[in-house]
Parts: sequence; C-alpha cells; structure tokens
Amino acid sequence: MKVLLLSPGYPGEMPQFTRGLAEVGATVLGVGDQPAALIPEPAKSALSSYLQVRNLWDEEAVVSAVRTWLGRQTVDRVECLWEPGVELAGKVRDALGVPGLSAEQSFAFRNKERMKQVLDAAGIRTPRHISATTVARCWEAAGEIGYPLILKPIAGAGSADTYRVHDEAELREALALLRHVPEVSVEEFVDGEEFTFDTLSVDGVPAYYNIAWYRPRPLVARSTEWISPQVVALRYPDQAEYAGGVAMGFAVLKALGFETGFTHMEWYRKADGEVVFGEIGARPPGAHQVDQMNFACDIDVFRGWAEVVCFKRLSENVQRLYNVANIYKRAEGQGTIRQITGTEHVRRLCGPWLVWDNLLPIGSRRRDWRQTLVSDGFLVVRHPELAATLRMADEIGTRLRLYAS
Repeated sequence: MKVLLLSPGYPGEMPQFTRGLAEVGATVLGVGDQPAALIPEPAKSALSSYLQVRNLWDEEAVVSAVRTWLGRQTVDRVECLWEPGVELAGKVRDALGVPGLSAEQSFAFRNKERMKQVLDAAGIRTPRHISATTVARCWEAAGEIGYPLILKPIAGAGSADTYRVHDEAELREALALLRHVPEVSVEEFVDGEEFTFDTLSVDGVPAYYNIAWYRPRPLVARSTEWISPQVVALRYPDQAEYAGGVAMGFAVLKALGFETGFTHMEWYRKADGEVVFGEIGARPPGAHQVDQMNFACDIDVFRGWAEVVCFKRLSENVQRLYNVANIYKRAEGQGTIRQITGTEHVRRLCGPWLVWDNLLPIGSRRRDWRQTLVSDGFLVVRHPELAATLRMADEIGTRLRLYAS
C-alpha cells in the first residue's frame, strides 16, 4: 500500500499515526508545510519521501504541487487526521481518483450546518440550529430558537470560539468576541452530560469504538480557568445507559456516508434519557485521547488505524480492561512554573494505576489554557472499576497544583 499523508508531523499525535502506517508495511509519502528537518520522530523515519509546500491551506496550490510531485506515480490512499485538513484531503482524493471521502462528503464533516442538515433529513435528533453570516441574522436566529443558546464557528474544532448565551446582553458580548469568525452556527443549548463516540470504521461499520465522558462538559471546562478538566474512557461502552449514543453513532456514520478510518463524535444525554447529536469529525480526538484508548485496552490504536485504512481490517486484540481518566492541569498565576505541590500524595494514592505523568516541568513557561485542552500537562490514571478511577481523578484535580509567576 502507498499512502499519501497530509501533515505527518503536526499536531502532536500525528507522528504516531505516521509510524503506524510504516509498521503495517505501507509506503508513506508525506505532504506538509513543516521543513523536513523539523518533522519529529517517529514520523521522520517512517516517511519514504516528503513534499514541503509553501502553505498547506492554499488548497489549489497543494493539489497542483502534489500532482506534479507524484508524476505518473499512483497512491492507494490519501489521509489527513488533522481537522483543518479534512476537506483538503477530499480534494486531493478527487484530483487523484483515490477512494475515500470526496471533497463534497468531507464538507459535511467540517461544516456544522451542512452536517446537521444531512442528519435532520435522516431523522437524527440534532439541536435546533441556524447558520448566520451577519450580526443581524444572529439576532434573528436567537429570536427563533430562544435562550439559552450556543454560538460556535461553522467549521470550528473543539470548543474554541464557542459561547453559551443566556440573554440579549450575553449575546451582544459574544457577538463582539466572534467578529473574526465569518460564519457561525446559532444552536439550541442542550442541557445534559456530554460523551464521545469514537470509531475505527471499515466501510462505514465500526470495527472498534470507544465512549469517553467529559467531566465537566467542554464548554464549562473551556470557560472556567480553575477547573482541571477530565476525559474518562469508559470500560463498558455497551451498557444500557449508553445504548442510545451508540445507536446514534452508527446512524450518523451511515447518514454522512463515512467509509474507512477514524471518526470522533460528541453527543449529549439529557436528564430524561434523550440523546442528542453534538458534532462529528472525520478524524481522531485530540488531547492524547487516542493514547487513552491504548491504555484502556493495552493495544496500539495508531497502528490499528493504519491497518484499517490500508487493509480494511483490525487485528488488534481488543479487550476492554480499564476505565482511563486524563486529567488536564492548569497552573495558577502567569509566567514560569515555579512549584508543583501534591505530587507525593497523588503517587501514594494512585500507585501503579498512575500510568502517565506528562506535566510540564518546573521552569517551563505556562501555556495559554484557552488555546489547548492539554494546558500545562496532564496525568493519566486507569483502573478496572469506574468509581476508583474517578476517585483518583478527582484527587488529582483538587490536590495536585501548579504555581506560576
């Protein structure tokens, strides 16, 4: 198999997917705007060749450059696992005649309004929604939908530039903050717990899936600095309480015509048990949640994805062994991290169930918590029992503290 991979070295988890392709025997041709010398391992050693383009987001230029670079050489797959490049991958597939999501299909995974229109037509419950390109239309949409509501970019990722609005005053404030966004989705606010439905799918059918629980909801975590957000991969995704979300996930993949590869869907469960679609991407989750899946089953999902896209099979021995919690930490204060407290308490409490400490070391500059869920690092704990996993996660959230000045 010969795979053309867009952006093989960035963002953080991409080198592991590149490594996975090489390990299953694929010849990997990379295309990106990183200089070749700056591509991190293990991506660098996994690439057979690499084309550096001037600007990865100049889609016409990239398609033309790829055509010229390949010449008469053909490829079997074109893949991109980074949200902004999903449509570009579709356009490259169209240009090269390679199977997979077309540009038109990819558009429905990037444009939240088109996405929900397709799902509405399929009878899938989505939040009431209206797209808007002007301030006046946002006000009209708010009147039609009613408060509270959510404003989010039509082609955003995660919770960036997303605001919950309770009244006219908050709508006015949010619109001022969204001036740089050309088109927004004005949506019904769905009050409920939020989960993921992540899949490795073959011809539209999940060969593996994962459900993760956001504690608290991403919108709350992204708007309250002192919170230590958690994402908890659940050991038993087939329990009755998640059945509605799983069924919805299967239906969403069918309605959108997804074929083979990774998907990351978010959905809500209301207090009355109703499940409501959130959004879906034709790519994996970020913030090291793929690593979390590995810890949950003691498998290599990066390599599993590569096998799925190359050979349409998954030979990983999936045994759901653990609940796994990623706890993301934010330093108090600004500047350089000077002190970390609670470390010994956490290590004594968690013992062997603490499987990854990825906190920034003392002396590091604090990151902007509004720009990355990973914030100033994270810890990962796992345990066969959910209650034990949550106890450890909550102790890390409250007792482990980073101080910056």
